[in-house]
Amino acid sequence: MFNITKKSIQWGEETLTLETGKVARQADGSVIATLGETSVMANVTFAKEAKPGQDFFPLTVHYQEKYYAAGKVPGGFFKREGRPTEKEILTSRLIDRPIRPLFVPGFKHEVLVICTVLSHDLVNDPDIVAMIAASAALTISGVPFMGPIAAARVGFANGEYVLNPEVADMDNLRANPEQRLDLVVAGTRDAVMMVESEAYELSEEEMLGAVVFGHKAMQPVIDMIIGFAEECAKEPFDFTPPDYAALYARVKELGETQMRAAFAIRDKQERVNAISAAREAIRAGLTEDELADPNLGSAFKKLESGILRGDIITGGARIDGRDTTTVRPIVSEVGILPRTHGSALFTRGETQGLVITTLGTGDDEQIIDALHGNFRSNFLLHYNFPPYSVGEVGRFGPPGRREIGHGKLAWRALQAVLPAPTDFPYTIRVVSEITESNGSSSMATVCGSSLSMMDAGVPLKAPVAGVAMGLILEDDGKWAVLTDILGDEDHLGDMDFKVAGTAQGITSLQMDIKVAGITPEIMSQALAQARDGRMHILGEMSKALSEGRTEFSAHAPRIETMQIPTDKIREVIGSGGKVIREIVEVSGAKVDINDDGIIKIASANGDSIKKAYEMIHSIVAEPEEGKIYTGKVVKLVDFGAFVNFFGKRDGLVHVSQIANKRLNHPNEMLKEGQEVKVKLLGFDDRGKVRLGMKMVDQETGEEIAPEKKEPAEG
Repeated sequence: MFNITKKSIQWGEETLTLETGKVARQADGSVIATLGETSVMANVTFAKEAKPGQDFFPLTVHYQEKYYAAGKVPGGFFKREGRPTEKEILTSRLIDRPIRPLFVPGFKHEVLVICTVLSHDLVNDPDIVAMIAASAALTISGVPFMGPIAAARVGFANGEYVLNPEVADMDNLRANPEQRLDLVVAGTRDAVMMVESEAYELSEEEMLGAVVFGHKAMQPVIDMIIGFAEECAKEPFDFTPPDYAALYARVKELGETQMRAAFAIRDKQERVNAISAAREAIRAGLTEDELADPNLGSAFKKLESGILRGDIITGGARIDGRDTTTVRPIVSEVGILPRTHGSALFTRGETQGLVITTLGTGDDEQIIDALHGNFRSNFLLHYNFPPYSVGEVGRFGPPGRREIGHGKLAWRALQAVLPAPTDFPYTIRVVSEITESNGSSSMATVCGSSLSMMDAGVPLKAPVAGVAMGLILEDDGKWAVLTDILGDEDHLGDMDFKVAGTAQGITSLQMDIKVAGITPEIMSQALAQARDGRMHILGEMSKALSEGRTEFSAHAPRIETMQIPTDKIREVIGSGGKVIREIVEVSGAKVDINDDGIIKIASANGDSIKKAYEMIHSIVAEPEEGKIYTGKVVKLVDFGAFVNFFGKRDGLVHVSQIANKRLNHPNEMLKEGQEVKVKLLGFDDRGKVRLGMKMVDQETGEEIAPEKKEPAEG
């Protein structure tokens, strides 16, 4: 009934297995990949005909995590998986980015890749397993895919690279100084196709070494997939790339001169309008059959690409007049919004980000429900890319995959410089509104976020800047690396290589390659140019602000922390939360207690914080013998007065300790509700508190010095 093919290898510390032929047999390609006890099923289907008039490649990748994989039941009212989580969206992008350039040029049939996590051992991250499963499924499906690819995660601890570190080792790297890198690399046998990373100020050499280490480590997996496909792959789909040489020649003949003149215009909007006019002029000269040709878009792109790339390779200026290493003009401004806690406007050429920082309390932390468990995050970064930023009318709504991906890249870039939560007990939310875009708005977000947080008073370890690099790689082997690429250079070039970091080192590297020929030499050159560009940008940013402000905005909350014994937590909370509610109501401050006894008290009003602090302190602190306290008489009896002097703690002032004279009854000097100053004299045999008044000045609260006796005359 089943025609099963199965292969296994030892990969690092675990066994990697690929299996097909038993599950999802109607898909064009179906593979279950297992690493340790983490299993992901990848299913590939593709349309056998392209849609008429289709002028782009419709590849869709979905990665989905099922809670049953980790033995969990989903939260929420419906108790089923809902919309994709951030992890699922980011992993879908991780899979998409290295495979997309490897489909045969001109193939425009719809392709759907669905990766489902079936089992998670809480040790091996399913994202790497999903990338391998997707590659294997594509390779055996018959689709015209020039793979396979493989992927690996690389850590860097104690000066050594680590292959596929455990999930726990990659959790919350900011709190783990031993582990300095979380890098995912994907590639073919000959080339690196994609890199995504979070790093803690690594040098260029260390980052390049990690990429090379990961690429070398994945080679056994590529060999395994090839051997696997040799046993079970379907016949290759009969596809011949379309020949549109005649159409391209016609397009070039009709519009090269006008298109070249359009690309010579340095202002983006004017250039866009001129390119559009050149296209319309070309269309006007084409026949109806030529206009209906689905390869017309490809012919236009080839013409535009040839003009832009050819000028750069021959040593000419880029389309905005720069050479290959110059960064566009930068203007940095901070404190531009009056009511926000921190704000910055970062402008680099025609790319601009308005970035706002809000400081919150522990109540504002994000609770993340992941397969491997729930955790909290006190740093949030959200990136928005509205249509007006590129002068277009388009979709406006919730963030798409690209916005989530760009926001996560900036989030990773800033992790290394954030203060420890124990030193800065705030939740930090940063929002980047991209108001203009012409190349690398994600790196503008990194720069603007750094400035915005410093404007809010966040004590960053160092400012962070980012720059996007591009590549032009020709068939004859000539190449050029471009610093601070424009949108057109990204669209028509061969590489998008984003590097962010401090003056000390790299904090994030993201790379996407559109060709299978990048070498370590090219990467090394890109990293070197990126460092020069980053240092220049940091210098420009420092003109606005070079370190965090020492004063918060008047509208930002103040937070103080205090540590109490864990056995006192119950007393501060009270039965059903009665005590802590009273503290919040009376003081006006927010109070947050964790299981370790750390209490955060937050308010924009310093007096509220002080009041809450005193109320909590009076509950958890122990009274000190010999110290003077302010109390209130709560009950009078024949032998003395009971005084509430320390939170809810009462003590007895014996009638003999009320005044320096004999009293028949305490009511001769005291009444219930009266405020008095008392000294803690000690504790009796039963632990009862003994207080005294007569030795304390009731006006000042100071202790009265005992009178010295005169020596007797002899």
